[in-house]
Amino acid sequence: MTYLTLLAATTPITVSWSPKVAIVMIACNIVAIAFGKFTIKNQSAGPALPSSPMFGGMGFPALLGTTSLGHVLGAGVILGLANAGAL
Repeated sequence: MTYLTLLAATTPITVSWSPKVAIVMIACNIVAIAFGKFTIKNQSAGPALPSSPMFGGMGFPALLGTTSLGHVLGAGVILGLANAGAL
């Protein structure tokens, strides 16, 4: 019984989707792509994107990696803002 009480206390506050949540996720992805643009050594390695100049000359693996990082950052920021009551 104590375990269920402890488990209920550790459940994070989640927020339903809204345009604010979408803006936060888009902003986190843009920050991650910009961070990757300046830190990835071989950005154009692997298959190229159809509109590569739109993403700063990155290849598919670099874009996939940076957007994955952006989604992890976005999830953390959204949960943090929801817990703080800002979303």
